[in-house]
Amino acid sequence: MFAVHNAYPQQLYAAYMFYSPDACGGEGGNWQAIGWFAIAPGATATLYANDLDDVNNRFWYYFAEAVDGAVWSGDINTYVTDAAFNICQGLGSTAYRTVGFRELDVGDNDSFTLTLTP
Repeated sequence: MFAVHNAYPQQLYAAYMFYSPDACGGEGGNWQAIGWFAIAPGATATLYANDLDDVNNRFWYYFAEAVDGAVWSGDINTYVTDAAFNICQGLGSTAYRTVGFRELDVGDNDSFTLTLTP
């Protein structure tokens, strides 16, 4: 399970990306991105419900933005939409925007909760 806990005082929206050659192989670039998960202040949302170790992904990627404009980002440029999405990264569209996802090493854990703080 991959979860995000919102320790920020505003509602935020989170997205994640992981290596998924079964769903996104070939032209899909092997990477699947899913978002947006609305998370109220103090709440925790499960973004991925299965065991992390089962999909053999040690590295996951995330991006979050709060309603007041705060962001949690990194340098992995990824296409997203403003509406809810479940997309393969190699199948881009000019209707998408690019944001920077941050790498997260979950090791060999079956579950991981990321806490986003101010």
